[in-house]
Amino acid sequence: MKDQLKKELEFLQHRLWEISDHLYHHPELGDQEFESMELLVGFLEEHGFTVEKGIVGRPTAFKAVYDSKKAGPSIAYLSEYDALPGVGHGCGHNMIGTMSAGAGVLLSKVVDEIGGRIVVLGTPAEETNGAKVPMAEQGIFADIDAAMILHPADESYESGGSLAMDAIQFDFRGKSSHAAASPEKGINALDAVLQLFNGINALRQHVTSDVRIHGIIKEGGVAANIVPDKAVAQFYVRAGNRSYLNEVVEKVKNIANGAALMTGAEVQIDNYELSYDNMVTNQTLSGLFTKNLFSAGIKEVKKAKESYGSIDMGNVSHVVPAIHPYIGLDSPGLVAHTTEFADTTITDNSHRILASGVLALAYTGFDLIIDKEALENIKSEFLSNCK
Repeated sequence: MKDQLKKELEFLQHRLWEISDHLYHHPELGDQEFESMELLVGFLEEHGFTVEKGIVGRPTAFKAVYDSKKAGPSIAYLSEYDALPGVGHGCGHNMIGTMSAGAGVLLSKVVDEIGGRIVVLGTPAEETNGAKVPMAEQGIFADIDAAMILHPADESYESGGSLAMDAIQFDFRGKSSHAAASPEKGINALDAVLQLFNGINALRQHVTSDVRIHGIIKEGGVAANIVPDKAVAQFYVRAGNRSYLNEVVEKVKNIANGAALMTGAEVQIDNYELSYDNMVTNQTLSGLFTKNLFSAGIKEVKKAKESYGSIDMGNVSHVVPAIHPYIGLDSPGLVAHTTEFADTTITDNSHRILASGVLALAYTGFDLIIDKEALENIKSEFLSNCK
């Protein structure tokens, strides 16, 4: 029956290339991907999916379902389609969105015979305020047996880990005054921000090597002769797992409170973006997918590379068995988040790679439906990781 999937792909692939290229030429930022969403939703509806738009309170999120009405597992493919400012689809989300939708449609061509249920989730704003976070929190994956997403990269890599991340804003308030004539009457909020940076720099030598803390001064005053009464800093704080990240974040917040005490300022601390959990790859599912990636024509798949980034797929991996592998664009050294990366996604070679990705995702979904033992092993590993 996998031969049937391969034949079905021949009928679909030109349409998939058109969708990916259209997304490339019409990039939309996170939570503004209305045209992109409608394009993907329209494609899914053409092939019999029932679609609900605007889920989890996000206007450009969607849930598309194809139900065989026969017993079997529910397989989820996660679709991203947000672009980067000034760069467009420099992270290849035009391919991600298309591969997930394509895999869902491809697998739907056989599930009426083999059973099961296919879910394609449209997940906006991965680059900034990922919709997978509220999806994981609000039970969207409660009836899902396995979740998959496939990301383009310079080369192919197995699914690996990612860092948990909190995005924290520190809003310091002081008191303005003339910086030369009456500095003693002012409270310098910018000085508090500078002490925050100094304190964090001192903290770096006392945290584990996986921790990453990096920030900017978003506001720092309006004129050199006015004591700044407001200063704002934003930081990303990352660590290898959520529990240790929480410890580090508490230390960073203590530094901010200390900076306020040192300068006489007041500080308000908030999260300015959603928090991401660390990615926990289901190794059994990952091995199955890698096998299917070879079957789909990919010649080499490298071991998972060490990652210091953060993805909202991490939150998904804590509620359902999940993978986030990478499919190579045959461009070793190609750097993501660049226009060069975006341009590479629409070459003829990348079109062929996209088709291979769709096939590998569909093959893996097929295996999960027909191989009960494999699915049980995947679930067993997931439960073990949750302990």
